[in-house]
Amino acid sequence: MNSLPPPPDPLPLPVRDPRARDLVLDYADMHALVADLGLPGDASMYIMSAMETSRELIRHSYYRYEFATVAVTHSLFALEHVLAERLATKEPLHVLIERATDAGLVTAGLAAELDRSRLLRDKLTQGSESSAALHPLRAVAMVRAVFDAVSLLLRPPSTAETTAADVAGAQLDGGLARLWEDHLHAAFPDGFRGVDFDGVDLVLLDADVAGLVQGELNGGLDDRGIAYLWGCIADLDKIVPLINEEYCAVYFTKLRTMAQVAVAPHIPTAT
Repeated sequence: MNSLPPPPDPLPLPVRDPRARDLVLDYADMHALVADLGLPGDASMYIMSAMETSRELIRHSYYRYEFATVAVTHSLFALEHVLAERLATKEPLHVLIERATDAGLVTAGLAAELDRSRLLRDKLTQGSESSAALHPLRAVAMVRAVFDAVSLLLRPPSTAETTAADVAGAQLDGGLARLWEDHLHAAFPDGFRGVDFDGVDLVLLDADVAGLVQGELNGGLDDRGIAYLWGCIADLDKIVPLINEEYCAVYFTKLRTMAQVAVAPHIPTAT
């Protein structure tokens, strides 16, 4: 006599969530949405797992719309972990994001996007938002910001980060006026006039930063000037590691320190 229970009915195959009908034509197209969310190879298993899970949750929001919002909140596990390790401190996420911005580890724009994800997580915790808060395309952008931030934070300490420590010291030792005075007495590096690195002309960059710093000293920069100075800092971050002559590298490293001190009062506070 056969005493085994009858086999269960086959489970139904998942079907597309009707709220995702305007997203893609079929599930295979979801792969393209997350194709550029690459995992950093030097991350720990914890970080890799959290980020991969976030990516796959977006992919599967084709079947369950809420997975998109969950993907964003889950990605914050990786972000918070990496920030705490890089900054060597355990503080609330909004404080960690502020500290990373002040240290020049992430840009102000990227920090603002990360803080939007943090605010969403808090609203979910408080019950003022539901798990269906985000369209999957918006979730992709927010998770991409976390992937970008984690990749930046996992890089070894760079000239930009070393400069961040110099910024703090400079602010305590005379501030921007002292840095400007030192800059006026520093000779532009011999042999580097008319030279550019990765499309950045060194003379023009030097002149742009000098003009913006003067503007900050003479009454403060407007929004356009602040944005322009951030662009100069990004160019300095790009070209300093490419300079293989010691004096030139030191000159532009100090230029970046001065630019960072000039822009520091205008860094928005996360709320």
